[in-house]
Amino acid sequence: MTSPHDLLAAVARGVDPGPFALVRREGADHLELFTGTVRPVDRLADVPLPDGPPGPRTLALVPYRQVTERGFDCVDDGTPLECLEIAGHARLPLADALAALPDAPVATADAGFDIADAEYADIVARVLAEEIGRGEGANFVIHRTLRAAVQGSPLVAALAALRRLLLRERGAYWTFVVHTGTRILVGASPERHVSVDDGLVMMNPISGTFRHGGTADRAALLRFLTDPKEVDELYMVLDEELKMMARVAERGGQVVGPYLKEMSHLAHTEYLLAGRGRLDVRDVLRETMFAPTVTGSPMENACRVIARHETTGRRYYAGVLALLGRDDAGRQTLDAPILIRTAEISPAGELRVPVGATLVRHSTPSGEVAETHAKAAGVLAALGLRPDAPDPGPGPVERLADDPEVRAALAARNAPLARFWLDQRPTGAVALPGLTGRRALIVDGEDTFTGMLAHQLRALGLAVELTPWHAAGPTAGYDLVVAGPGPGDPRAVEQPKMAALRGLLAGRLAAAAPTLAVCLSHQLLAGLLGLPLHRRDAPYQGLQRDVMVFGASRRVGFYSTFTALADADRVATPYGAVELSRDPDDRAVHALRGPGFAGVQFHPESVLSRDGLAVLADVLAHLLSVPSGRSPAGLGHGPTQRG
Repeated sequence: MTSPHDLLAAVARGVDPGPFALVRREGADHLELFTGTVRPVDRLADVPLPDGPPGPRTLALVPYRQVTERGFDCVDDGTPLECLEIAGHARLPLADALAALPDAPVATADAGFDIADAEYADIVARVLAEEIGRGEGANFVIHRTLRAAVQGSPLVAALAALRRLLLRERGAYWTFVVHTGTRILVGASPERHVSVDDGLVMMNPISGTFRHGGTADRAALLRFLTDPKEVDELYMVLDEELKMMARVAERGGQVVGPYLKEMSHLAHTEYLLAGRGRLDVRDVLRETMFAPTVTGSPMENACRVIARHETTGRRYYAGVLALLGRDDAGRQTLDAPILIRTAEISPAGELRVPVGATLVRHSTPSGEVAETHAKAAGVLAALGLRPDAPDPGPGPVERLADDPEVRAALAARNAPLARFWLDQRPTGAVALPGLTGRRALIVDGEDTFTGMLAHQLRALGLAVELTPWHAAGPTAGYDLVVAGPGPGDPRAVEQPKMAALRGLLAGRLAAAAPTLAVCLSHQLLAGLLGLPLHRRDAPYQGLQRDVMVFGASRRVGFYSTFTALADADRVATPYGAVELSRDPDDRAVHALRGPGFAGVQFHPESVLSRDGLAVLADVLAHLLSVPSGRSPAGLGHGPTQRG
């Protein structure tokens, strides 16, 4: 059944038309109807993408449990990866769709969250204290689910909810109904996870929530745009998605924005990331499972934290819809919104609306409880479970994003960020003389910031390889070894990862071989040098600071809970005299260097490190005896002070 009118008429008569999807993409004046057959597959690599004429091939419903393909933890609820193999594709003008979709209220019963507000607040408090407070990561998303029973036909209810979403919700990336025969998904997702078109890979991190209920207040919005919690939240997910782009785009991602995403009940801030890639689109999906906006960072440990604190599986929440196809030249295409602001309805009428809040060091339990209610408001209103936002009327909706002060406040967010990720980077523009042909190995400590670090070191001229901490072999053939960052307590030296990284660093020190240690590995290096390690009273997760680094003032980004301490700027060690850059007030060691080795507590590769590339150039000059080539235009633009 490929005619949209015939399909909707069949539903109205109580006939199941078979599997289909109705999708309105952002800005489109029509809906697309996809019909075909549904079959489950085990892995993303098994999602069908046959050759043939241009057009869509498969719509995949990717559940959260597919994150196990990357070896990450989850509460495995067995939710299948289902593929609608598209046999028919038609378009329906928006006006015709609104006329044909059922215009009736959705009736439900027994609605309530599976986790009460007070219990959810307790979970938030535990995550803040036990996870962020103990160095397990910078941010985490914990979900809860509103459940209810749909009265009458679930499919008619879903189509009626779709009509209300099309009329009342704005700013959605995709507005959709998907009917597989075993489940129905209906929603209005604001967020593109990843798309591929003509080799251009794009991601769209959205974070920060301004709750307005349909009557946005300009003054309140301006306060929101400068709120430290909201600003930091977006920066942190931007960093995390840049890590993903580092794996799927040949030169990493370029940052565009930020923008304001305005919806009926709330507004978000967002960036757009773009880069060129050649991977199979199914590999792009696999390497980007799943967005930090619905999981946290660093990703692998975020999945562990979620599994520790969530007692039920996520089903499709935080997964994606993925539309795979071919373009006119036969190249693969991909368009994948995140499955948020989405309801799942079973054939028996069981309704689930999952929603989550992003927890950062600034979070409060009450604030995150309120955020879950606000995020669910749009789809719940479409299902008759919450009041509608005010009707915007027939004319164009006034956009606060067009206000000059709002635009200025958004633009100001980029001022402290690293230009390396915001500007186009011509090949060789920041390369240092003397590095061509020299090899570096980066050892990953379970934080894929190492992928961003690899792109920066390559831009500076090195040939770079990456390896996980548990697979690091002999390092004698490399000109430089970088021991990377990761989550965890550096004082737990018996823990396998800590023991492996300490062993790597000890071997390099004994051999006097050039070594750079970053964040967690910097702490381990400091411990080997005899410096005490201290857990900060307040974590430095996603924190940007101006600090002195070997006589130069640098603006850099920290993602840490622990730090080394020192009482002097130079210390004697078994490996020679070590120079320290430390905070004069709390004795925290921000950087150190000695004969053939260096360590930095911050992340020079982070988008928060405006002067990170200049720091790396200085470190390479020290370790590899090459000119630093420091220039404000190429490597950083913070003030330099010698002392």
